Amino acid sequence: MPELPDLTVYIECLEQRILRRELREVRLLDPFVLRTAVPPLAAVSGREVTGLRRIGKRLVLALEGDLFLVLHLMIAGRLRWLEDKAKGRNVLARFEFDHGALALTEAGTKRRASLHLVLGEASLREMDPGGVEIDSLDEEGFARLLRRENHTLKRALTDPRLFAGIGNAYSDEILHRARLSPVALTSQLKDNEVRRLHRATRETMDFWVKTLRDEAKGGFPEKVTAFREGMAVHGRYGKPCPACGAPVQRIVYAENETNYCARCQTGGRILADRALSRLLKKSWPRSIDELG
Repeated sequence: MPELPDLTVYIECLEQRILRRELREVRLLDPFVLRTAVPPLAAVSGREVTGLRRIGKRLVLALEGDLFLVLHLMIAGRLRWLEDKAKGRNVLARFEFDHGALALTEAGTKRRASLHLVLGEASLREMDPGGVEIDSLDEEGFARLLRRENHTLKRALTDPRLFAGIGNAYSDEILHRARLSPVALTSQLKDNEVRRLHRATRETMDFWVKTLRDEAKGGFPEKVTAFREGMAVHGRYGKPCPACGAPVQRIVYAENETNYCARCQTGGRILADRALSRLLKKSWPRSIDELG
C-alpha cells in the first residue's frame, strides 16, 4: 500500500501536471470504484484543480466549487500518467485533461481501491481518521500519542488514528532503525527508547521521500511498491540484515507480515509466528543462534 513517502512524491508530480488545469471529465471503467452518489460525478467536469493534498493514506484533488475527489489506493492501487489517448492496463478510472490523463489502476482481481466525491471541507474532514503528521510532532507530542493506548509498537505506528501515512512497510524500517521490537508495548517503553523511535520515524520518512523523489527525477513515479531495494528488513525475509548480517525474520498474519532483525531488535529472540510456531511447537527456534 502506498504510504507517506510514495503519496508525497505522487502529489509533487501531479502538481507539475494538473494543478490549475481543467479536469474535463472522470471516466469510470469500473463503476464499483466510485463509492459515493452525491454529488454526481458529472459535477467535476470543467472544474479547475485548485490543490492537491494527502489525508493519511488518501490522496485528495481539490476542485473549484468546494468539491474534492478522494482516492484511496489500498494495497494494489496505483496512479499512472497517460499521454494523449493511451489506454493503460488495469484502469479503474481516468481523469481526463487536455494534455493527458491520470489513471487509477489496480492489479489483481480484488477491487479495494476507491474513489469518493465530496462537497465541502466538513465532508472531507469526516474521511480523516485523525492521525497526526509525523513532521508536526516534537518528541513530547510523539510520546503522548504513542502512549495514549497500550499497543505493540507495530500496531501503534500503523494506527491511522494516531499517526498519518505510516503503514506496514515503513513501520518495519522505522523499528529497525530504532532497534526496537515490533511487539514491544508502548506502555513499557523507556523515555530514551521513545526518543529513539521519534528520531527514527522522522529520519526514515525523510530518507524515503528524498530517495523516491530522486528516483522519479521529475518524471511520474512508475515503480511504486512496498518492497524496495535499499530497505533494511521489509520484504527481506531470510536475507542478511545490513547492520549485523543475521537473517531477517518475519511474523505472518492475514495478508501482511512484519519483518525484523532478531539480533538488532529483540535481543536475539525469534518472535512466535501465530501459525508456524504452533505447527512446529518444540521445534520452533527460540533465538537467532539456534538457527545456526
